[in-house]
Amino acid sequence: MGPYNQAVFAGDTLYISGQIPIDPATGELNNATLQDETHQCMKNLQAILEEAGLSFANVIKSTIFITDMKRFAEINEVYGQYFTENYPARETVQVAALPKFVNVEISVIAVK
Repeated sequence: MGPYNQAVFAGDTLYISGQIPIDPATGELNNATLQDETHQCMKNLQAILEEAGLSFANVIKSTIFITDMKRFAEINEVYGQYFTENYPARETVQVAALPKFVNVEISVIAVK
């Protein structure tokens, strides 16, 4: 664990740190497939949003970090299952590596 918070409210805005595919129940990576990784990232985000009394409908911005832009469609397919309307602004950035050498990390900003 590093010197950061999973999420911080600033007024009515919730900033959620990047989530990687760690299953909170086991502490293990859920990384059998890229789809599994993406679902776990989104489930982690969802749990944090719900704990704050929010949902994906409150998300106004997301950032996706991936290690291979050629695989973006696989991530986008899963991501789209969680955002069905009022899509947030989004950026997707290819990076050389991510924590624990996962393939995807996602952060969001939500507003009450």
